Amino acid sequence: MTYILSVGGSLIVPATGIDINFLKSFRRFVLKRYDASDRLIIVAGGGVTARQYVQAAAAVETVPEDDQDWLGIHATRLNAHLLRILLKDVAYPEIITNPDKALHTRSRVIVAGGYRPGWSTDYVAVLLANKYKAKTVINLSNIDYVYNQDPRRYPDAKIIKKINWDDFRQIVGNEWHPGLNAPFDPIAARLAQSSRLRVVILNGRNFVNLNKFFDNKVFKGTIIQ
Repeated sequence: MTYILSVGGSLIVPATGIDINFLKSFRRFVLKRYDASDRLIIVAGGGVTARQYVQAAAAVETVPEDDQDWLGIHATRLNAHLLRILLKDVAYPEIITNPDKALHTRSRVIVAGGYRPGWSTDYVAVLLANKYKAKTVINLSNIDYVYNQDPRRYPDAKIIKKINWDDFRQIVGNEWHPGLNAPFDPIAARLAQSSRLRVVILNGRNFVNLNKFFDNKVFKGTIIQ
């Protein structure tokens, strides 16, 4: 089965620097799924690297939004190259930067980065799901669940284990901008809904739980469909 994994950049490069332990665990996970005959299309986010470049540029000069986006896009591609190199024994030898272009390969591990301004890597993940006929996008971030409101600001925020697209989009709104902190990009959510995709939000650091999802066992996370 084909799965799209949207890997949050904060997992790859948190504020403390490149997370070697995460990378080791992620490689083991991918190889396990490869041995199980799954096909994984991995989209890398930009995370702290992207934010630091945007902030540095803005501290020196006024930076148009398109240029902010390009800095973020190149950060996602750098992270994607890192993942591809770590998976080179099983992965397609180039990262994908254009999700509209069909890739004719039997490779069961493909790594992608950002595409163009105005498009988050969540949106790229949805485009790739449509291109490769995947039914599920797995969004890996640093949260266990989606909440009905920001739990950092509202202590009484409630965990959501399953939600439909209309209700989810009420929570995240309809606009996206570089650096937006949302469980899943609002524009990507709109396309995922129209494409009838299922999106699963999981904590990317909990590989025991991630494998439970792949093995059709009870897992912690939020299903949007």
